Amino acid sequence: MRRVYAIVGVLIAVLLAGPAVAGQELPGVVSEVPVAWTPNVLDGTVAAIAVIGDTVVVGGDFTAVADAATGVRFQRRYLFAFQLGTGRILDAAPALDGPVTALAAGPSGGVFVAGRFAHVNGVPRTGLAELDAVTGATVPGFTATTGKGQIRTLAAVGPWLYVGGTFTSFAGTPRVGLARVDAVTGALDPAFDLRLARADRGKVKVEAVAVSNDGARLAAVGAFNSASGRRRDQLVVADTAGAAPAVSDWFTDAYAGRCKTLYDSYLRGVDFAPDGSWLAVAATGGMSGPQRMCDSAARFDLTGTGNHRPVWVNRTGGNTLWSVAVTNDAVYVGGHQQWMDNPAGHKKAGPGAVYRPGIAALDPVTGAALPWNPTHSRGVGVGVLVTCQAGLLVGSDTDQLGRAYHGRIGLLPAAG
Repeated sequence: MRRVYAIVGVLIAVLLAGPAVAGQELPGVVSEVPVAWTPNVLDGTVAAIAVIGDTVVVGGDFTAVADAATGVRFQRRYLFAFQLGTGRILDAAPALDGPVTALAAGPSGGVFVAGRFAHVNGVPRTGLAELDAVTGATVPGFTATTGKGQIRTLAAVGPWLYVGGTFTSFAGTPRVGLARVDAVTGALDPAFDLRLARADRGKVKVEAVAVSNDGARLAAVGAFNSASGRRRDQLVVADTAGAAPAVSDWFTDAYAGRCKTLYDSYLRGVDFAPDGSWLAVAATGGMSGPQRMCDSAARFDLTGTGNHRPVWVNRTGGNTLWSVAVTNDAVYVGGHQQWMDNPAGHKKAGPGAVYRPGIAALDPVTGAALPWNPTHSRGVGVGVLVTCQAGLLVGSDTDQLGRAYHGRIGLLPAAG
């Protein structure tokens, strides 16, 4: 029974993870060979990663990490940081009394931390705080007041921090599933309210949110089917550049269909292209078929208004995709999939399927799987993909990447 509870905990941690920033421009497809120096997370799940300068902050439900070269162990409960380029585990060990579910880079060397905690460094901070990324000290000026419910995803661009999850209020003000706060003070932005809702009156859940690099557009995915009174099935795009943010006239009905009934939403990841002109979505769903959007990755162009069909769809054949990260040369997807290019398969390889366990790279133009195939042990799956100038950071609940041991986190370096 203890093992069952542990597996359920890992699954929840991965489900809560979501991308926080828009795609990066990188020189070509990243290497299939991970660097040797990333630390090893020894238990639990890596649920979130943020990069602040040369510091990588990692969050989840783990309790211990180890230096990759020496094997020296460090107790790090729910959060730790290491130096990009060397893997040196930083001394910072902030005290949290619950797991971390989401991270985002903050202003002036800070990192926003969300999770199932009530205290940070001995100070009451329910579910959301800002910490110094290097020292772990609480940033006192950020005092956002969360409402009842979980925060599942964060995205910070410019002066704003976007917060998504299952809450129904924020700072004592009604906000269903999605809110925007001042990135310095944490004060709620009264102008931002997309009024997400579900026709069946079930709980609204925002699973992942992304913001374009220029801050002009936001995309959110999750359990909802309307925004500001307009039909928006599991995916909403909002115009966020002006003083009055609003739901975009762009929409798609591609996700109006159902997958397995146990999923109130089957969308799990979303990311913008570096130039903001299109986005990619990753989905679970437990069903397969050449006409279904379950267990797939898809690209949508954002030009124009009205209903948009996907430019392409790549189906796994009934295995989950949790995460997506877009660069100019690839759409990286992670999950516990076995195959890509597999529309006719169901838990097995159909005609044309290619073996891509746990992680894959798709052609941004055609959607076909690229030859790139580092492989990743499947487990619950790769729940976190984060691009940075150093390459692609990969977070999961397992310990094999590129056919070598990498405990729950690894870096596939940028070309050159």
